[in-house]
Amino acid sequence: MRVLVTGGSGFIGAHLIRRLARLEGHEVHAVSRHEQVSAHGERWHVADLADAGAVTTLVDKVEPDAVLHLASEVTGVRDVGQVVPVLQANLLSVVNLLTACAERKPRVVLAGSVEEPQHGETPSSPYAAAKSAATGYARMFHALYQVPVTVLRLAMVYGPGQKDTRKLLPYVTLSLLHKEEPQLTNGTRLIDWIYVEDVVEAFVAAMGSDGAAGAVLDVGSGTQVSIRDTVELLVELADSDVRPQYGAVAARPLDSAQVMRIEPTADAIGWRPQIDLAEGLRRTLHHYANTV
Repeated sequence: MRVLVTGGSGFIGAHLIRRLARLEGHEVHAVSRHEQVSAHGERWHVADLADAGAVTTLVDKVEPDAVLHLASEVTGVRDVGQVVPVLQANLLSVVNLLTACAERKPRVVLAGSVEEPQHGETPSSPYAAAKSAATGYARMFHALYQVPVTVLRLAMVYGPGQKDTRKLLPYVTLSLLHKEEPQLTNGTRLIDWIYVEDVVEAFVAAMGSDGAAGAVLDVGSGTQVSIRDTVELLVELADSDVRPQYGAVAARPLDSAQVMRIEPTADAIGWRPQIDLAEGLRRTLHHYANTV
């Protein structure tokens, strides 16, 4: 297959490109807004996915059999000034990509989010609203234009190489390694964590599954762990005497507990997570310990 990966220079995208490079017979193309150097034999393209013309030109040039869409602006910021930029990064890019794929009809797999509201709930952030709308467009493009698109709703992804060190686990990990007390919320929020390599395997499985078209599938562990328990497990694994400061930071408004339904995903594409939280945190800790 000729596979196009958007957001290939990002956290999940970089792991995905390495995985695709190990699949025999696949030709991997990747796109970023900036010039990139090939590390695993992939061919890089430069395009802004908010530019409809640029996206059409890219798809016409690559002629992909599959498109794995990871380009996104992942943020929980509630600031009103983020509404338009987040919409452009997380909704307009999806609409442009699906429109460009409507005639050729490659298999498309989109990265959705656990933050998307369910059952008529109110979106908790501009990101959640944009991701929810993108899923709606994906379902429309499948039903109306027969684009074989699958949405993978990702739980809280973590693991080695997460570039945004403001995210919870990189922040806490680096704080512990630097002997600094991480400043946290009260830690009661329940999270469904999923290791990045498990996410990559879900994309590969969805890309190769005929039964995934039109589906919206959860990708997570199917379990809930509080932020406090997650942090304390990380402290234990790091054998650290640093004490996290719970309650030092206010919780964000409209945050809620997370948990994914993974049985339908297993039925549809044969995927289940393989890395439990303790092992994933151990690998993450090892990675950052070797980079500080």
